[in-house]
Amino acid sequence: MRAADTNLIVRLLADDDPRQVDMAQRVLGSDSIFLSKTVILEFEWVMRSVYRKPAAAIAAAIGRMLATSNWQVEDSAAVSRALAWFRHGMDFADALHLASSSLADDFVTFDVVLRRRSAELRTQPSVVVPQTS
Repeated sequence: MRAADTNLIVRLLADDDPRQVDMAQRVLGSDSIFLSKTVILEFEWVMRSVYRKPAAAIAAAIGRMLATSNWQVEDSAAVSRALAWFRHGMDFADALHLASSSLADDFVTFDVVLRRRSAELRTQPSVVVPQTS
């Protein structure tokens, strides 16, 4: 099994360097590939901030990563939950942090938008404001 860096999967969606796209397709298509959650998190950030791809295209790409038979996604259950919340309007990084915290009783944050979106989606764990006592 080989672990892949973000830039290989970015090449596939960005399709901006034919030589690297061809190399990435060969590597990612022929070997058993491991994708860490951090690679997927960085992928979403790069595609959104650098390439200005719409959320729907990014979500579809992450969905394909999860479904590709020779790719093993770290903590795929959490990535799948995060992807579902992302598709319903939650920031992907927030969704992945929250989905990766499934063993916690709650998720504490100052982020009002995250708390509101989490309540709308009825996420587990619940997202709460910090309390002082």
